[in-house]
Amino acid sequence: MATGGGAYKYYDNMKEVLGVQIRREDEMECLIIGLDFFITEIPCEVFTYSETDPMHFAEARADIYPYLLVNIGSGVSMVKVSGPRQYERIGGTSLGGGTLWGLLSLLTGARTFDEMLGMAERGDNSSVDMLVGDIYGTDYGKIGLKSSTIASSFGKVFQMKSQAESDAEDGGGLANGDREQGNSSHTAQRAFGPEDMSRSLLYAVSNNIGQIAYLQSEKHDLEHIYFGGSFIRGHRQTMNTLSYAIKFWSKGQKKAYFLRHEGYLGAVGAFLKRQPRNWGRRNSFEEK
Repeated sequence: MATGGGAYKYYDNMKEVLGVQIRREDEMECLIIGLDFFITEIPCEVFTYSETDPMHFAEARADIYPYLLVNIGSGVSMVKVSGPRQYERIGGTSLGGGTLWGLLSLLTGARTFDEMLGMAERGDNSSVDMLVGDIYGTDYGKIGLKSSTIASSFGKVFQMKSQAESDAEDGGGLANGDREQGNSSHTAQRAFGPEDMSRSLLYAVSNNIGQIAYLQSEKHDLEHIYFGGSFIRGHRQTMNTLSYAIKFWSKGQKKAYFLRHEGYLGAVGAFLKRQPRNWGRRNSFEEK
């Protein structure tokens, strides 16, 4: 049994190499079936995330519909789920995990997605991003923006590069790309590295997904927003950014929900699809 794009793209290859019959299942349907099962049946599965409370579990509940599933893989699909196996793709974006992976493979020496996430963990985006504080020198409280809010992703890069080139021309000693030495005005401004670019781009992609997810939830009157897919991988900065985006745009009225086993929704759904309709759904996982 196989699901996802590879189940179709590599169908003939799998049959030939493995010598087995492959039963293909629809990816989106399997995702929904798996998510429904996790939400309603598995305790300590669904949680919210914040820096002060990293894993706050939500209780399993039966009245789950309707809800929004934001599935983040190479791209992003946003799916309105109205009932058991009743769903509609209502939107998405091409800027997803594949975007992050592709750009960081060009900008850094990282070769795997996990390595990129590790670099983002160590980075400082304020070396790359232009913040509200860089523009106003403080918070912009009148419209609710903290000084640490990102005003422009990668906004400092061009400014720093232009200034360095200008100084090189004035001093006549630096070529484009050389690093300035000594106690000039730029030594106080730390040069950014691949870790900083990784963190900046992770924030840019995650913030974009979070804002679009909020807008879709408002348009379709959906209170609960669940995030899943291979992009998240339990990475704290990713979850924190998505959570912050939903909280910020909804003014605290909505939350981002995550799952401990978010990478297995499709596999579990494909398995459940071949079981009796209510298999495993009679509180069999509740602690007595």
